[in-house]
Amino acid sequence: MSAIATLFQEAARLAAGFRETAFARHMPSGNYATSLAVFDEPLPGAGSDMLEVIRQLAVGAEPGLHATTGPRFFGWVIGGSHPVGVAADFLTSAWGQNAGNHVAAPAAAAVETIAARWLLDLLKLPAESSVGFVTGATVANFTCLAAARGEVLRKVGWNADADGLFGAPAITVLIGDDAHTTVFSALQFLGLGHDRVLRLPTDAMGRTDPAALPGALDAITGPLIAVLQAGQINTGAFDDFDRLIPPLKAKGAWVHVDGAFGLWAQASAKVRHLSRGIDGADSWATDGHKWLQTPYDCGYAIVRDELAHRRAMTIAASYLPLAGEGERDPSHYVPELSRRARGFATWAMLKHFGRNGIEALIDQCCASARLMADRLAREPGIAILNEVALNQLVVRFAVDRPDDESNAMTRKAIEKIQSEGILFAGGAKWRGRDVLRLSVTNFQTTADQAELAAESIITAFRSVSNDALLR
Repeated sequence: MSAIATLFQEAARLAAGFRETAFARHMPSGNYATSLAVFDEPLPGAGSDMLEVIRQLAVGAEPGLHATTGPRFFGWVIGGSHPVGVAADFLTSAWGQNAGNHVAAPAAAAVETIAARWLLDLLKLPAESSVGFVTGATVANFTCLAAARGEVLRKVGWNADADGLFGAPAITVLIGDDAHTTVFSALQFLGLGHDRVLRLPTDAMGRTDPAALPGALDAITGPLIAVLQAGQINTGAFDDFDRLIPPLKAKGAWVHVDGAFGLWAQASAKVRHLSRGIDGADSWATDGHKWLQTPYDCGYAIVRDELAHRRAMTIAASYLPLAGEGERDPSHYVPELSRRARGFATWAMLKHFGRNGIEALIDQCCASARLMADRLAREPGIAILNEVALNQLVVRFAVDRPDDESNAMTRKAIEKIQSEGILFAGGAKWRGRDVLRLSVTNFQTTADQAELAAESIITAFRSVSNDALLR
């Protein structure tokens, strides 16, 4: 066997070994400090054997790895990194293609073309839209809002791509008060400012209040970008697109939707009503490494106006080839030139699951979230603070006590849950209160796994409650 074959087989063996233990643990046994101590050494002068390097990497890293691929990992909003996508990603790395253009990587460009078409079909978005394969929803929001910035200024006679923002007409950005932080970051990166926005009030679930829109629009003149949300990061709530988008479009706004995980509701008949009217927007950002279960470094910037998308993103140079008739140059839709070929893992997951499999996966996650919510809500002292319409749960403990005591008990319950390691979920603040936040986004989170997780949470809460009574 060749040295390369031996090396790759060993890497595959180590990877499989880690994945096969994901059911058993969820918290790392180490932390940043212990991980740093493992790897902290001077730059070696002499090289090391290939196999030894890979083995040392695996042994050193594993104590500091979360089991994010396991069925009871509910922290943040993280998909399961499905083995098919991982295998495609192995090949992507081995092939070493630079997906910067269609000549340097013909297969990568072709696969992106087909995967983009499949995504638009699956998500029921306009077929003429363009898709940029980016690192994740953060850069997807950035890319879409760059297209928005250029287009709203172009309509008033200003070329932002050529002339920048110095002296440009002011752009008003309308945004819900509970928008995700990455949208504000994107506005910052684009020179629009994360605070120089007009915030619209939101309801108890974080949805933008449609009643506040007419008054806000009456006071606005000039270029306008509106940012709506499909899936509030804590509650999973959706803005009312049917009521919000038409008046915004009548005002000439570019409407962008941050749908990092919520846009996938479009793929399920059972939850599609949540996103009704979303196809009326101008751009959409979403992640593949959430509900599509691709490995990390996979997001999609989707723009209805393909020309506006290309204007904002195209990188041109004399040494770069020009796309011919019917050819798609991947670099025309993303901020990067050199990048990995993200389309391969996307294509593999879409091919593996198919339309029906993705719908079933989303429905399973939503059903598991509702099962957990129902079980937790039956336990005295535990309350679910959100309407569990999708996959997000906001949980509070000791709700029969004053707020300061409930906050303290919630924090202690979270510590107990994490220390026991049956599942992982993290804390957050919601409406000024400490809460446990759970995101059910893994293809392996079946009903039995959801029941096990719910019972573990209840057991942890009972334990900290008993401890409090004894003191």
